[in-house]
Amino acid sequence: MPLLMLLLLVGVLAFMWVARRHSTLTRACLWRQERSAGLGAWRCAACGARVDLPAAARPKDCLRRKDR
Repeated sequence: MPLLMLLLLVGVLAFMWVARRHSTLTRACLWRQERSAGLGAWRCAACGARVDLPAAARPKDCLRRKDR
């Protein structure tokens, strides 16, 4: 029984690690489309980062500096 609980714990931790590792979306950045600047212009409401992408694309990565 203790071995089963240990395996369950390791499995849950491994799942959480994989799920977090492959997620590029972040709650730190709040991307808003700037329609006045064009269809591909996006601005982050949280950190102020700006990015220009193709018209059908949406930003997924946070551009906030890591040292803050």
